[in-house]
Amino acid sequence: MKIPTSLKHKPVIVSENYEQVDGRYANNTDAQGLSLGLAQWNDRGKVDISAKVWRYTGEKWSRQSEELPMHRVLDLAILICRSNLYFQDAYRFPKMYDPENTMIDRIGLQGDAMTVSVCADNPMIDQDIQLFAQALGDDGEMIGERLRVLSSLLKEMGY
Repeated sequence: MKIPTSLKHKPVIVSENYEQVDGRYANNTDAQGLSLGLAQWNDRGKVDISAKVWRYTGEKWSRQSEELPMHRVLDLAILICRSNLYFQDAYRFPKMYDPENTMIDRIGLQGDAMTVSVCADNPMIDQDIQLFAQALGDDGEMIGERLRVLSSLLKEMGY
């Protein structure tokens, strides 16, 4: 399905077959495409680029399509990678985390740091972290494939 080009987000680079590779939702998803382009919130004289997930209801393009600034997409990738690394050793804790020290890491970004922590404010954290770890394990092959591709591309780019 062709991503619309007449809306406020102006696609420049697209993946119009995303419904075929959308993880466990492949071939059964409303996420029909991904694009990198000019952000819908651009003001005159100021241009930001963004990433967008295009959702289609079967009848029209959904308002639930998501547009994110590029740095947020990368910040999410950083959060995913750090979380995945954390859960490789989380089995060491009886509850999969240390209730006395819920901070996992502080990752330096632009003069400050992104704090990565277990959400101790979640009243169901003891159960939810177990479910999260199980889902992460169940999706390990799919996530691992994408991380290997990302790693390869980063190496090719010189990172």
